[in-house]
Amino acid sequence: MRQHTRLIRSAVLATTVAVSLVLVTGSTLAQSYPAKPISLIVPFAAGGPTDIVARTLAAAMSKPLGQTVLVENKLGAGGTLAASYVAKAAPDGYTFLIHHNGMSTAPALYRKLSFNPLTDFEYVGQVVDVPMTLIGRKDLPAKNLQELMAYVKANASKINLANAGLGAVSHLCGMLFQKAMGTEVTTVPFSGTAPALNALLGGQVDLLCDQTTQTTQHIKAGTVKLFGVTTKERIRAMPDAATLNEGGLKDFEVIVWHGVYAPKGTPVSVIEKFNAALRTALKDPAFANRMTDLGAEIAPDAKQTPEGLKSWLQSETQKWGPVIRAAGVYAD
Repeated sequence: MRQHTRLIRSAVLATTVAVSLVLVTGSTLAQSYPAKPISLIVPFAAGGPTDIVARTLAAAMSKPLGQTVLVENKLGAGGTLAASYVAKAAPDGYTFLIHHNGMSTAPALYRKLSFNPLTDFEYVGQVVDVPMTLIGRKDLPAKNLQELMAYVKANASKINLANAGLGAVSHLCGMLFQKAMGTEVTTVPFSGTAPALNALLGGQVDLLCDQTTQTTQHIKAGTVKLFGVTTKERIRAMPDAATLNEGGLKDFEVIVWHGVYAPKGTPVSVIEKFNAALRTALKDPAFANRMTDLGAEIAPDAKQTPEGLKSWLQSETQKWGPVIRAAGVYAD
């Protein structure tokens, strides 16, 4: 009996020591973190919309963290290569992922996915919401959305609609546009938004649905023709630009949202510190002004939290999954 009691006491003592070590280690990590530069992985090409957000954010987050946040571009497989890389990275607080809607569409687009967006990551918070714009080559005959829809229906076999690749938000936006019009056109996938936009600027394609972070400067310069923004309300960056909803495509809304993720198992203390730096960065005037200039909106406070991002990802996954499966569109 005494031996049994001693065993119980030893087990309790061992558990207490283990818990204490975890608490001390976590506390020490929180105090010393970060001790070296941090990698922020971007799934898309340098100079693209997500890259622009990432680099502006990295500069703003480096201040409160006291360490450099380095942006690394890991392209391939519609963003899933980068996501898979981060999912398998060491959960030590030095590798993070910034990704857009692709995190919510990947489970439906890829029948063989090496990670699960809902279970293989820790969530840091949402960053910005970026409206999209439906734009056309500058010499397209149509002057507004109504004229464009009439022109497309009359010349459907001749119209080319570019996108940044199968499963990209520009592809999904284009799918919704065709569905809303009730007319199908020829879609032309590119390896990213930059080459798709270049093709439009060069007149090789007719239409493109792309983010304001990429298109605002061209719209203001008159090198492309704007037919509407994809938000339900007009945006501050271009208050004179009508929405597609106003133009006749009722309830048409596509917003590109960006979130920050860490490998599963990253210590809570690290997530809390990185999230605090994120929220500080989102209030940085340089970051906020840059995003406003590009037509992007800072995520609401409730979405800047780990819980807010996780909840939003779940709802977006439920929203896009049925749409993609119904269309029978797969990226693998």
